[in-house]
Amino acid sequence: MYDGAPPERPGGGLVVAVTEKQLRELPIAAPVLGAQPERHTLKGAETNLYAEPAEQSFELTIAGRKVQVRVAPAEYRWSYGDGTTLTTAAPGGPIPAARWGEKTATSHAYAVTGDVTASLVTVFTGQFSVEGGPFQPIAGTATVTSAPRTLSVWRSEVRLYADDCNVNPRGQGC
Repeated sequence: MYDGAPPERPGGGLVVAVTEKQLRELPIAAPVLGAQPERHTLKGAETNLYAEPAEQSFELTIAGRKVQVRVAPAEYRWSYGDGTTLTTAAPGGPIPAARWGEKTATSHAYAVTGDVTASLVTVFTGQFSVEGGPFQPIAGTATVTSAPRTLSVWRSEVRLYADDCNVNPRGQGC
């Protein structure tokens, strides 16, 4: 937020800060975008999408001083691939296979069949500490895009049959 050399602090010493530009240039790893079921899902059933984020730390040297930066996810922007979007503060999470199809905070029920590409953008906030001092917030945020995930949405049909396949192996549904 200054031109040229950093300003001198009253009483001597440089003022060291991490800028939003520096925050955005950090090699922040994008969360993995998970899906349950993995690749194939059913029209009308809830598909559980979730992120697997992690807090991350970086060591920088600014004006000859050691600076520790830590970033944490603050917001998740989901795009389900069918025009539907959702913004959440929580990453969601995997659920047991026996519960697949249940609604979760980050799930989505597709209305049509076909292939869709789900995507996720995670917004990170940061803090920095100069030479072991107290952590201070970094103004601004950094956004990181996860690898997209292609899902095939299928339809299913349920039919009831009265034939006993042991008695009539050629009956409908056998």
